[in-house]
Amino acid sequence: MYALFEEAGKFQTGRLMSEAESSAQIELDSGKRVKVKAAHLLLKFDKPQPAELMREATALSATIELDLAWEFAPEDEFGFADLAREYFSAQASLTEQTAALLRLYEAPHYFRRAGKGRFKKASADIIAQALAAIEKKKQVQAQIESWAQALAQGQCPEPIQAQLYKILFKPDKNAPEYKAVVEAARNTQTAPLALLQKAGAISSAYQFHWQRFLLDNFPKGTGFAPMQAPAITDDLPLANVKAYSIDDSQTTEIDDALSVQGLGSGTVTLGIHIAAPGLALTPGSAIDALGRQRLSTVYMPGYKITMLPDEVVQTYTLQEGRDCPAVSLYVSFDEASLTQQSSETRLERVPIAANLRHDQLDAIVTTAWLEDANFEHPVGTALPAMPRAELAFLFRLAQHLKAQREVVRGKPENFNRPDYNFRLQGNDGAEPSGQESVEITTRQRGAPLDLMVAEAMILANSTWGNWLNALGVPGIYRSQASLLPGVKVRMGTKALPHAGIGVPSYAWSTSPLRRYTDLVNQWQIIACAKHGNAAALVAPFKPKDAELFSIISAFDGAYTAYNGYQASMERFWTLQYLKQHNIQELQASVFKVFPGQPALARADALPLVLPILNGGDLPKGARVLLRLSAIDDISLDVSATLLQILQDSQDTAADATDDEDDTPAGPLSIAVDVNEAQGEETSA
Repeated sequence: MYALFEEAGKFQTGRLMSEAESSAQIELDSGKRVKVKAAHLLLKFDKPQPAELMREATALSATIELDLAWEFAPEDEFGFADLAREYFSAQASLTEQTAALLRLYEAPHYFRRAGKGRFKKASADIIAQALAAIEKKKQVQAQIESWAQALAQGQCPEPIQAQLYKILFKPDKNAPEYKAVVEAARNTQTAPLALLQKAGAISSAYQFHWQRFLLDNFPKGTGFAPMQAPAITDDLPLANVKAYSIDDSQTTEIDDALSVQGLGSGTVTLGIHIAAPGLALTPGSAIDALGRQRLSTVYMPGYKITMLPDEVVQTYTLQEGRDCPAVSLYVSFDEASLTQQSSETRLERVPIAANLRHDQLDAIVTTAWLEDANFEHPVGTALPAMPRAELAFLFRLAQHLKAQREVVRGKPENFNRPDYNFRLQGNDGAEPSGQESVEITTRQRGAPLDLMVAEAMILANSTWGNWLNALGVPGIYRSQASLLPGVKVRMGTKALPHAGIGVPSYAWSTSPLRRYTDLVNQWQIIACAKHGNAAALVAPFKPKDAELFSIISAFDGAYTAYNGYQASMERFWTLQYLKQHNIQELQASVFKVFPGQPALARADALPLVLPILNGGDLPKGARVLLRLSAIDDISLDVSATLLQILQDSQDTAADATDDEDDTPAGPLSIAVDVNEAQGEETSA
């Protein structure tokens, strides 16, 4: 005897070996024996053979008209044999019963299952809806096949073009546009990105990178809803100083300014004045929520996405000609020895005498001009508004502070490579199109104005970090355990040493308009300035506050992503520069060698790192002349072949040794050269 049964949604047949009250042993055609519950047995029969039954029943079930079967089916719950008798005849055969079972089972939109072998017919409304859905699905599938065929032929349908970046970077895998790309890629055995490129879907490499970044980090766009910045209501005294900011010409978020008092008196006081949005903004406010969502301003060549709306920034920025609320750190030094004597934090209004722009003044405020009182620039040179004597003191103090840190650090800081400035011609701060002409200029690290600002900010961040720790008020710190390779800078709530800078603690606090961590620390500093030893009781964030850890985690991820995008866009525009100037050969220095792999070289005059495909045996430090390969704007890839080893190779070997901890920026990689002592406060 044979049996037909249902198991895991499938119908199977086999020889009935034995049967008990609640189960049966059945041998399948494969020879395997299975135990089947009695309730799952649907039919028992002696003939025909099981395989023959299923073959004939399957063919017959396809001829059953569902509309007619629905008309014949009883209104109440029924079994498949009942329908077979209604549809075929009162003496429905075993094959006809099995055919009815198969047809009922595959038509849930007509008949819903009510148990093993039992069914109940659906209402006419439900059937109509189901049939409409099935028809729609067929039409969608036909559309998918049509789109896939067009893609395979090198054409990109408009609906896929409209969803291009979402398909590539944030796909809805149920969307027909995505399914069409997948089907076309499978049919043509081509990677989806290559398929879309061949179909002409990606018309702008710049938009490819930009949209990818936006979908990952700003899926709702980069704009701001209208927002009004609250006024600072504190009754702040007016500081008796003249303060000067030093920034790039494109900087709108002016966070910091410097002042000098007491020259010639034996004791000189350095004032470090930081914009004070923390006096007006409060944790949990709408603007705070916005800052916490974005966490930092995003910088890239020719453009930026600010952390806060411009109307908010302009309310608190240190704009020249205004008395601006500020959190000020005053540090007194012996004028001769530059020994630090005392420090004090004040909340006050600070007169901003001028906003200096280092890109306009670097060629004027030189070491020679600062150190030699008799050195004069040609008549007509636009000298800085800040007095020369104050700038000279700031430079002397910056050199002294740097030397002190280097003693703690254990080795000098290496600024032998320049920073690069990117200018996109004609975009005037608007979102780039990717077609702009790019200008790349150099700015040597350690230039006097850079050094003044960097050392002042390091002094403030370290002093305030130590102060928070002394008062038991938590903050967000950056620390580095040692300078050994692989020991990275980390963020946390403990005041730990920063070996890379050479300070006992380091709390970012000097850029509250463009970094959320600095705004958080400013709230804590303001509490200390107002309440002193009682600050730990009233500060917005208490010791072991889970919110601080949440902020650190979110900031770390966002800051890494933002810096990674900045690095990739700098590489993109460097590659455009090569193409725009038809540069096919360049000089470079080998700085990384790997056994059995291409050596890495750094271009001498451009911010470009690339592999030398035939340079596996080159020594580190070798200077070489390279021929460039084709440039891929999508992968940001370019390589080179060796043309010549230059004669002055050995002269650069010592410089190359200092770059052990430097990570080159590769194709679509995240490689941020964080030289905290010189770059983190001034690079943006």
